[in-house]
Amino acid sequence: MEESIDCKTPDFGKTPECGEWSEGEKSSDLSRMQDCDGTSEYGESPNCRRAVDLLTLIKKSFALKEVDIRTYSPLTLAYIGDAVYDLIFRTMVVQKGNTSVNKLHNRTIQYVKAPAQAVLAEKILDRLSPEEFAVYKRGKNAKPYTMAKNATMEEYKKATGLEALTGYLYLTNQTERALELIQMGLQE
Repeated sequence: MEESIDCKTPDFGKTPECGEWSEGEKSSDLSRMQDCDGTSEYGESPNCRRAVDLLTLIKKSFALKEVDIRTYSPLTLAYIGDAVYDLIFRTMVVQKGNTSVNKLHNRTIQYVKAPAQAVLAEKILDRLSPEEFAVYKRGKNAKPYTMAKNATMEEYKKATGLEALTGYLYLTNQTERALELIQMGLQE
């Protein structure tokens, strides 16, 4: 069986199977992939795939029902947001090259530890919509049951707010917005 080709190349370059990205497609619209050249009798090239968000795949695979996100506590949002945030940075670190798991872990924790999350949160606060800020604030003000070993309480609260926001954006199918905010925070 022939392996399918992912039409979204990391460097937005040209591939024989997929053509070239236009300038508009080089933007932060990360979930959209370019249609590939050529079609099969089914209307699309068998060597190309379209992006589907992870949340949709999980819900479909396990027949999960829709839940009103407003019923989730801020710490529940932070719980899932912590995993999503960690996955984003693990993916970034792994994509930079294969190395020992210990080195991967050490590189990742530089981004996902509470003090680093608190710094990133501070950098993006003025870029949040009123709705996003409200979610962040709910997470930040939630009473945590634990505290990070190497962080102040204020850093931990800001990190919890950022994780709650990340969880909210993920659960509302706004992962692109979460990625955009993280990119903004890293660039400043």
